[in-house]
This record gives sequence, structure tokens and C-alpha cells, in this order.
Amino acid sequence: MSTDRVKLPTGFGRLWTAQTVSSLGDGVSHAALPLLALTLTRDPMALAVVTAAGTLPWLLFGVLGGALVDRWDRRRTMWVMDAARAALLAAPAAAAALDALSIPLLAAVAFLLGLGGLFFDTAATAYLPDLLGRDPALLERANSRLRGAQTAMSGFAGPPAGSALLALGRAVPLLADAVSFLISALLVRSLPAMPRPVPEVRESLLRQARAGASYVFRDRLLLGLALRPAVGNVAFIAVETVLALFAHDRLGIDTYGFGLLLTAEATGGLLGAGIASFLGRRLGTGTALTCTAAVEGLAVLGLAAAPDPYVAGLALAVCGAGMGATMVLGPSLRQAIVPARLMGRVASTSRMLAMCAAPFGAFLGGWLATAYDVRTPLYAAAGLLLAMTAVTASMTGNRRVEAALRAAAPAAAPPHAPDRPASRAPVQEGAIQDGAIQDGAV
Repeated sequence: MSTDRVKLPTGFGRLWTAQTVSSLGDGVSHAALPLLALTLTRDPMALAVVTAAGTLPWLLFGVLGGALVDRWDRRRTMWVMDAARAALLAAPAAAAALDALSIPLLAAVAFLLGLGGLFFDTAATAYLPDLLGRDPALLERANSRLRGAQTAMSGFAGPPAGSALLALGRAVPLLADAVSFLISALLVRSLPAMPRPVPEVRESLLRQARAGASYVFRDRLLLGLALRPAVGNVAFIAVETVLALFAHDRLGIDTYGFGLLLTAEATGGLLGAGIASFLGRRLGTGTALTCTAAVEGLAVLGLAAAPDPYVAGLALAVCGAGMGATMVLGPSLRQAIVPARLMGRVASTSRMLAMCAAPFGAFLGGWLATAYDVRTPLYAAAGLLLAMTAVTASMTGNRRVEAALRAAAPAAAPPHAPDRPASRAPVQEGAIQDGAIQDGAV
């Protein structure tokens, strides 16, 4: 039976449901938190502090977190982190109800939520290939559904709901997000347990973390896949930091309209996730990744020049489509070519590069808006995205992608083979044709 007809396992349905519910709560908070911060201050640098705080855990603990996930039970890590984040949200909800919210409190909560997200996301990335038998086509299909649901909930349904719930009370959207984490934790706990790859020799945590980082930096394809979101996060976080202020002051958008603006981006993201596999088959995964990067840069340029909310919404929708396709094709490719014993460390190293870049984007956006104009961060972000497209195009080209997939195809590799990049291993001909991963998703 061809792989595209093989059904995804039952456990994937529970994982999909858990992430769908959690993404809805994230979407509620995504709209509510910047609006809550705006009720406390209109200083762009203060807003940047809250935005950057959520990304700092990746800077401080990213690689070590991946090494820990490769030691821990990945399913248990996921549900414990979700339960902890549900309990954490009680603090800002209580402060909001008592009219005691502050920028330092919001920044502290953002930091701790980011720390929980570090362990959850790394464990989920490592768990999925084991659940699906590391099949490239099934990974792409599964990731497409996960990304589509995440986009629909966190961007399409969540932001308007967050704006509406905020009108009922400042604590309401925070409580809604807490409930979503709790439901997700219960669903994840019911997933099947997967065996952990056991290292042949017990090494120190630092040595294992260093091995995972070295694996990424020694391989041009993996490094290119990591640089895309790293540079992209500088640009996108710079935009996100001033987006609420830009929408209010330059486009005349009110609180509810801001939620609709975010929904436009999510609508594009949903479309991008849906057509990612088609783009990969038609263009090849490498070429498709280059095209989506160019689309993102041009769309942000259009947003910067937008004269009204309608043009801004269209630009965000196009940008979301590029991001949605990228976030299906890139992670699926990485999951297909990285050995299971290294998946947590490689995933966390790649994510760390992306997330460590985010604080720079937050402060860049705040500084440019303060020193020049609120549109300036958007123009700077567009320039960064287009420059990144040119730099990474050859690193993630079709030929390099094909070689990596063929090298990773043999399933009988020794369980404790030396830690070397898959794209440098001997190539087995005929495993994948036309440089495209078939019928899959992130």
C-alpha cells in the first residue's frame, strides 16, 4: 500500500486534539496579552520587555533542555509541562481580577510560560517521529494537520475570542488559556508511551548538549533550516512588538479590529499549511522553501507601506501563507533526516537559534519605533527577510534535500552509530525521487 494511503495512528488523533485545544487558548492570549500590556503602558520599550521575556528561556536553557528531553520520557514531559502552565496562569488571572497587574508580572509570567513551552515543544517534536515510524510522507501529512489546526485556532479563532473575552474582564482570557492547557495535559497523558533511545555510554549533560549543537552546525542543510527561523524571528518579533501600536496609531484599528487583523494572518497561514505538500511536490522541497521566504519578505514590505487596514490585512494574509508552508516543510524535513537519539537536541538547538534571535527582534522593533517611526521596524524586517532568502537558498536547495533524504532512508542503521549529519552519510539511490517529500506536513 502506498504511504499516502496509510492512515495516521489513533494516537495522533489525540495529539492533534490536544494541540488544537491548546492552540485555541494560545490564540486567546496572543491577542489579550499585548492589549493588557497596552492598558498599563504605551512605552514601546516596555512592551518589548514583555515580548522578549517569553523567548529568553531558549537563550538560557535551549541546548540543555534538548539534552534533558533526550533523557526523559517525552510523553510525560509534555503533559507535566502543560499542567504546570495551567497552574501558572492562575497568578496573572488573580492579579487582573484584583487590579494588580504590572509589566514586571506579565514579563515574569511570559518567561515561565516560555520555559514550559521549551520542554513541551522539544518533547513533542521528538515524540512525533517515533509515533509515525519516521516515515517522511506521514510526517508531512501529520505536520500539515497539526500546523493547520494550530493556525486556525491560535490565529483565526483565538484572537477575536481573546478580544471579546477581554471585554468581559481582564482575567477571563487568561483563565481560558489555563483551561486549554489542562485539557491538553489530560489528552497527552493518554498517548502511547514510546521507548527512549539509550546512549551506549553515559555522558555528561553538557557533553550531550554539545554533541547535538555540533550535529546542526556541521551540516549545511540543517544549519540552513535553522537560520531561516532565526533570522525570520528577528524580523517577525520586531513587527509583532509594534504591531498593536502600528494598527492603532497608523491604521485607526480598535481593539476588536486588532483581533480581526491577526485573523487575516492566520487565514493565510491555514492556506499555506494546506498547500505546503503541493508546493513541495511541484517545486521540490528546497525550492519551495526559498519561494516561501521571498513571499514573507515581500508581504512584510507591503504591510509597512499599507495605507489602510484592508491592505494591511491582505499583506498579513500573504505573509501568513508563506509562514504556514514553511512551518510544514522545514520541520518535517528535519524530523525525517535526524536520528531518534539526537532528535531532542537537534530540535532544541534549531529552536534555540530561532528563539534567541527573538529578543533582538523585540528590542530592535522597540528602538526603531522610538528613535524613528512606528513603520520603520516593518521596513527593517522586510529587508532582513529578503537578505535571509538570498543567503539560505543554496543551503536548502533541492539537490541537498534529496541527498539527505536518501541518506536517512535506511532503517537498519546501527542504534548507536557515530553522531554525524545524515547528509554526510553514504547515499542510497532510489529512496526518494524528484526532491519532494510526498503527501506530508509539519
